[in-house]
Amino acid sequence: MHIDWQPLIDILNHHQRFVITSHIRPDADAIGSEIGLKGLLEQMGKDVRIINPSETPEHLNFLDPEACILKFPGAVTLESACDTDVHIVVDTSAWQQLDQVRKVLEKTNAIKVVIDHHVSSDDLGAMEFKDVESAATGVLITELCEAMNLEPVPQQAAALFSAIATDTGWFRHSNADARTYRAAARLIDYGVEPHLLFRELYERSSLARLKLHSIALARAELATGGRLAFTYVLRKDFDDTGAHPSDTEELVNRCLTIDGVQAAFVFVEQLDGRIKVSFRSRSELDVAAIAEKFGGGGHKKASGAMLPGPLVAAQESVLNAFEEELPD
Repeated sequence: MHIDWQPLIDILNHHQRFVITSHIRPDADAIGSEIGLKGLLEQMGKDVRIINPSETPEHLNFLDPEACILKFPGAVTLESACDTDVHIVVDTSAWQQLDQVRKVLEKTNAIKVVIDHHVSSDDLGAMEFKDVESAATGVLITELCEAMNLEPVPQQAAALFSAIATDTGWFRHSNADARTYRAAARLIDYGVEPHLLFRELYERSSLARLKLHSIALARAELATGGRLAFTYVLRKDFDDTGAHPSDTEELVNRCLTIDGVQAAFVFVEQLDGRIKVSFRSRSELDVAAIAEKFGGGGHKKASGAMLPGPLVAAQESVLNAFEEELPD
């Protein structure tokens, strides 16, 4: 399901000022897609700002070496954020994922555009350029560059490659199809060195991260006859180890490596007492459908949600939902 980019190209050609936004707790697909799109627009001579509802995670700062990503609220005011011709949202189309930036989108008179590959969706009042068959939003931005006959410079190509590589688990997951590899190959032609990006993304672990993972993995349990694995991280664990919330990434995938496990989830207790949960599946089980029961969403095999606390109650609710789908 390839996108007809011409309506978006017309918007890009006929407007000068752009704001790009992605979701809270941005991952490499969010940041990489923003940086890649910003570079494309700047090649066209446009004025571009990236305004996000969350700070960039420290381990992804290498994707934004010039520190051009602004946070709202904080580094930019509501009035300033609204002062643009076009506001483009990438890698999400859900109000909940936009957090405080929702206020900007509700107030602005700018044209609103969504570029996304997630199934879960809200009506943001935007023109949607969505392809749920795409492995990553980074693939879509790469294809947009090709449709416009523009080549990203090496730094932007690296950001887009990181977006694609991380959303496919470094091309391990089933969503890494021929189209994905073609996009990655084009980015390598533009100057990407995959071995250097792998080092940045996966070989810069801190001792604090390793300690946090050891605590969480020691708590891992199995349910539904060994087909479901899960664990949790408490706020106290971050204090005890000195780890950062972004250090919980990949924990849920570690749970999936247990033999016989078809799905997994990880709870992370937030500062406000809510519980962030990440869902993964390596079977036909649709974890996006489970996430949607809790106000979340995502992909069939990788989704997330935010639940109210306490953790025990959240765990019971999620286990019940999985037991309905994976009965003993």
